[in-house]
Amino acid sequence: MSKYRLLRDRIVANPLHAQDVLLVPPAATVQQLTLAHDPDYVNRVFHGQLSDIELKRIGFPWSEKMVERSRRSSGATLAAARTALTERISVNLAGGTHHAMRSAGEGFCVFNDAAVTILTLRDEGLIRHALVVDCDVHQGNGTAEIFGNDPHCFTFSIHGEKNFPLRKHPSSLDIDLPDGTTDGHYLSELQRGLQQCITSGHYDLMIYLAGADPFEGDRLGRLKLTKPGLIERDRAVLQFAQTNAIPVVIAMAGGYAKNVHDIVDIHAATVATAKQFA
Repeated sequence: MSKYRLLRDRIVANPLHAQDVLLVPPAATVQQLTLAHDPDYVNRVFHGQLSDIELKRIGFPWSEKMVERSRRSSGATLAAARTALTERISVNLAGGTHHAMRSAGEGFCVFNDAAVTILTLRDEGLIRHALVVDCDVHQGNGTAEIFGNDPHCFTFSIHGEKNFPLRKHPSSLDIDLPDGTTDGHYLSELQRGLQQCITSGHYDLMIYLAGADPFEGDRLGRLKLTKPGLIERDRAVLQFAQTNAIPVVIAMAGGYAKNVHDIVDIHAATVATAKQFA
């Protein structure tokens, strides 16, 4: 969890972001969370009533701080999305909890911030059609499960074929990459996927999960993207959003490099690249 503090410190110290507004977001409410998650699951998370098996699946123990952090993560993506709708682009310095399903958490994800955001804004009448572009190295199975029968949300996940999760819920579009995939092949497949996304129609909002874990130095990633390659990935996704006039909110998603400063480098570069499209 130290990457979040280090990333914020990096952003604050960078003169590039001197005029940017950094806000502490409100926590997602029960009403907002239950648009994406089963009310019983939300209630049991809030009151520490998850079973040992459920907590093992999530990957860390229950605590009031865990609940608050999870609510804030979803609240931050929602707040960033509200900003993006008026200013075209915004960033959550955390988020990307794409393994959380309707009735269960998984893989360090308790609530699905993308799903909470999209369904809240739709409930408020602010958007109708949404796109999730998930470039975390792990497939966005929770997002795919929540939106599986939703004709108004297109989910695109580009990820390691043999990586977690073992059971992959089908997204609207999945691109499975072999172990060892390098920059060139990744970027080519990403462009192919983005072109398929736009054939499905116009989107009122895009949520981009800019995972740091496709990095060649990631302990869990199994892909071989370089830091310059990841910047090109970010640029490709953000150029796609700009070309197609889609407001975009960025969430950081995963990163598990041995050196935490490599993770922070990648996330900070994503934020700096977003600045070019603001």
